[in-house]
Amino acid sequence: MAQYSRIEVATIMKESGMVPLFYHPDIALGKKVLKACYDGGARLMEFTARGDFAFEVFSELNRYAIEKLPGMIMGVGSITDAAAASLFMQMGANFIVTPSLREDIAIVCNRRKVLWSPGCGSLTEINRAEELGCEIVKLFPGAIYGPGFVKGIKGPQPWTSVMPTGGVSTDEENLRAWFGAGVTCVGMGSKLISKEILADQNFAGLESLVVETLSKIKKIRA
Repeated sequence: MAQYSRIEVATIMKESGMVPLFYHPDIALGKKVLKACYDGGARLMEFTARGDFAFEVFSELNRYAIEKLPGMIMGVGSITDAAAASLFMQMGANFIVTPSLREDIAIVCNRRKVLWSPGCGSLTEINRAEELGCEIVKLFPGAIYGPGFVKGIKGPQPWTSVMPTGGVSTDEENLRAWFGAGVTCVGMGSKLISKEILADQNFAGLESLVVETLSKIKKIRA
């Protein structure tokens, strides 16, 4: 059962400005990544459930977050059908992120008042997602569309909240372009939690990078 309503999650996404994305089959490693992000100030984590038995890993990480990291909001990404969304919500997922617009996922998430963020790539898809109750649309893959796309749709639809994923980096120029275009928050995976950080288990470095990135976002939005 989710501990946070979709409105609460959407509010934290907007306030924070960043959602780290992460997947690794090693539970112990995952806990260290989660704690480093938490200690760096992140209060959201999208667990990208792409591997075999990913639900078991998420279950353990979510238990850890609830017990040890108060205020850390765990969600799940890379969800492609309603059954998977329901499974992860049973394990306490507070938000569901999808690579594409799936109405079956919208239905099961709305039933439980859990935030769902579908990957959209056109104004028509964004409109349909909002008609289905979506609070924050995922622009995916962000690198293909770019900040100009966001700026373009915010003109006729200033109420649309967008979270680009893919094509977002910790570089201030990149962040300034996205937030300048009007995004609500950004999803950041390997540009934040890199293979090098994981290989070296440089969790202090990850914590520092999270602090630095959140500080840049705050400065840009000031």
